Amino acid sequence: MPSLRGPMHLIDELESRIAAGPGLFRAQLMREDIARLRKLESLAQSLSEPQAYRSAGRKLGWTTLDARTSELGGALDELLDAVREATVSPSDAADARTVEAWRALAQLRMERLVGCLATPLPKPTE
Repeated sequence: MPSLRGPMHLIDELESRIAAGPGLFRAQLMREDIARLRKLESLAQSLSEPQAYRSAGRKLGWTTLDARTSELGGALDELLDAVREATVSPSDAADARTVEAWRALAQLRMERLVGCLATPLPKPTE
């Protein structure tokens, strides 16, 4: 039988990670992500039009001041769609899709964040 939990499984997983003591900086990022996921769930419940939901979901501070959110593109859209599906039509498959989409977005976002802090390397010449 499906869990019918929507994105709560992912939120529970992030809260468990915080409890494990990942460090102050990482814990703060996870708390901010939990707040975003809860907002997404609320948006999915209140906005019946998928495009309105996506538009609102992209403006939740995925990057500082959403300045680089557009760089998250497809990965963010996958998460938005997965959370909406898990909220509107909960199932174990939707729950798993949410976790998978989250992991892909988290990885891409960290690559972008680390990339913007790193000293650029010269491009190799052939």
